[in-house]
Amino acid sequence: MTTSLFHGWRVVATCFVISAVACSLCLFGASVYLQALTSLHHWPIAEVSSAITVYYLVSASSQRLVGRGIDQWGPRPVLTIGTLAMALGVALTGRVSQPWQLYPCFALIGIGWACLSATGVSATVAPWFERHQGRSITLALMGSSLGAIVGVPLLLKAIDARGVAGGLGLVALLAALMLLPLIGWVLRFRGPAQLGLQRDGDASQASVSQPAAAPSVPAANPGNRKRLLWSIAAGFALALMTQVGFITHHVTLAAPLVGATGAGLLVAAGGIAAFAGRLMLARRVDQLDVRRLAARILLAQAGALVLMAAWPGVPALIIGSLVYGYGIGHITTLSPIIVRREFGPASFGKIYGSVATVTQFSSAAGPLALGALRDSFDSYRPGLVVAATTTMLACLIVWAGRPATKTVQTLPESG
Repeated sequence: MTTSLFHGWRVVATCFVISAVACSLCLFGASVYLQALTSLHHWPIAEVSSAITVYYLVSASSQRLVGRGIDQWGPRPVLTIGTLAMALGVALTGRVSQPWQLYPCFALIGIGWACLSATGVSATVAPWFERHQGRSITLALMGSSLGAIVGVPLLLKAIDARGVAGGLGLVALLAALMLLPLIGWVLRFRGPAQLGLQRDGDASQASVSQPAAAPSVPAANPGNRKRLLWSIAAGFALALMTQVGFITHHVTLAAPLVGATGAGLLVAAGGIAAFAGRLMLARRVDQLDVRRLAARILLAQAGALVLMAAWPGVPALIIGSLVYGYGIGHITTLSPIIVRREFGPASFGKIYGSVATVTQFSSAAGPLALGALRDSFDSYRPGLVVAATTTMLACLIVWAGRPATKTVQTLPESG
């Protein structure tokens, strides 16, 4: 009897690495670029933030295409394009000399983020699992926490050692050399059917006497479907708008109090908290009410933002950053898990791509809004209050949109 590792877990491990690199250079990297470029060129924070907003807009516009592309052609070509776009955009960002040059650079990074973020990773993992659907997606997305823990300090160290141009060029090259071979080899299969297996590595239906029962999903009820979809999209759009705004400005927010090095360490500490959150989530997510959990985490994040706004000192900054970071580990992971649980695996890429389009467009406003509020009031405190209020609204929407009944029908599975 063979006990070889189910290939789906190799896919999860590969997506873990992809998430780590992509979050280092895209999501968390945006905060580093903001601080490095404004310090080097003395450009206004709001001006650089507007270019970062373009990155999120491009990413948002591409989400549905990414989901459909993975559904139709598999993950390998889509993630390869994303890796090349990300690496090129990061390398060119280090060589800009005029503010307008930032826009095409961040547009390339936006294409990379669209392909390599939660939509691409979740759509890659979703066809491989049923019983372990939540755990597999959580483990794959845990790499993003590693991006904050290790990636941001290394990115800052590379810039410090080689300058903005040399440092970003080096990390872009290393990212491409790391990801392209993994994507080409491990992601050559689109799902377990190509290996003669079912999800979770179970034997194919041809070798068992009874076919497996299809899982029940709340979205099979027409009365639930629209409410479920829009509560996920609207709730997480507001949550991620504040979250992306905070992440983008985290280094700039913290540096006046703890210095640039301390700010990098604080981002890393937040990443450790996010990693711990995802680790706890991976252990129990398949047995939890994920909407209830998301609402509780959003409530805690709102409290962390209020703390940093009300007491603008080092202790509140550290505590708030750790609490908020712990929440990041959940919120960026729970949206695809909720979609997978409530809508099933059929056309997951297309459905989650639609949700991600809404959340990414909303996220694009986060860095620009927080930057504009900071420049207008010469302080981050008003922006943090607005972010806390928005997070509370997100909490209410996610909770109010939960499935009306527990007994549901089953969505038809696509081949």
